Amino acid sequence: MKIAPRMPIGVSRLLRNRLPMPDGVVSTSIAAKGQRGLALRGTVWTGGDAAPFDGFVLIDATGTVQKIAPVTEALPPAVPVMGQVGAWIGPGIVDSHVHLSFAHPSEQLAAGVVGVRDLGAPPGFSKQWRTFARRSGMALGVCGPILTVAGGYPTRSWGADGYGQPIFDVAHAAVMVADLVADGADVIKIALETGPGWPTLAPPVAQAIVRAAHERGVAVVAHALTSHMVDRALRCGVDELAHVPTEALTAAQIEAIAEAGIRVSSTLQTFFSDGIGRPALQNATAMVEAGVPLMYGTDIGNVGTKPGVDPRELDRLAQAGLGRWGALRAATEGAAAAAGMRGVSGRIVVGEPAACVLLPVDPIAEPGSWRAIVAVVVGERIIVTTKVDTIGPS
Repeated sequence: MKIAPRMPIGVSRLLRNRLPMPDGVVSTSIAAKGQRGLALRGTVWTGGDAAPFDGFVLIDATGTVQKIAPVTEALPPAVPVMGQVGAWIGPGIVDSHVHLSFAHPSEQLAAGVVGVRDLGAPPGFSKQWRTFARRSGMALGVCGPILTVAGGYPTRSWGADGYGQPIFDVAHAAVMVADLVADGADVIKIALETGPGWPTLAPPVAQAIVRAAHERGVAVVAHALTSHMVDRALRCGVDELAHVPTEALTAAQIEAIAEAGIRVSSTLQTFFSDGIGRPALQNATAMVEAGVPLMYGTDIGNVGTKPGVDPRELDRLAQAGLGRWGALRAATEGAAAAAGMRGVSGRIVVGEPAACVLLPVDPIAEPGSWRAIVAVVVGERIIVTTKVDTIGPS
């Protein structure tokens, strides 16, 4: 169940404030006050299998990572430094499953999420989100409305107000996919959800959606929580699952998901908040054992979720067999590989735009540090959540 959506920030506000931010958060520029760059100081983890080390990340005035080095190397003179011994620098988090109409992307970015993929919103929302993403440097993927059947999920529940687009037949499927892609959809999402008296997309129609999307080079994500609907998703040739299913899957189904190369957004914590988390975690554990790529995803908008990095979701991924480091990789380079996501790698790389966070302490040792972020750096933009004297507001 989703909570009530928040109204998007109006165009007039965007014109008055180039980069709207939540209260108490300051958006700044590396080049403010003529600064030539910025150094982040602390324990550096560049992502992937890299080992953390005591050092710094040097970012130039354009927002490009210029140098990553141990603390024994000298910093250029007159470059302001954020962080200290014991602080932690790493790639920002990417959330593969959000609903931004319930939490504006500015709230996500200010809380350490440098890339998001919206998996269901009424037409018209994405234009404003793209404006914010372009101005902030945040990575963004969108799907538009969820393709469903008349009277199907989510049109009779949380998504009654334009979150679902009914598809009436095979011909309509091709037309609707073409329209969504022409409107800028980065990925297509279909609803394969059962419920009391709820109709569901027939296999030929779902297959037509997948075929039309693939013809246009666009992947398809399926909302499929039950064993039966996972079978349907597999037969239709979908590319991803929007959730770890909440009904127990067989070993054969898990193996089929692995063999098909299907990626899965986790969203485990929201199921635990709703009292149905245990079978989902069991499925996630079996997926990890089979080599299915799990991607960090929170399904922001559900009761119990809030904008930003959720340490509980990272803990659930760790419990599924990834461990804390594996969970962090699933939330960085893993989620950055989600269908429709562009412009973010989930790593800190010399020569690439910055997309990193500064935390007060190591999040592996203290996961709660994700709720106490000092700063987020995306390109030349710095999102400061505590006062920093060396950086002035732009």
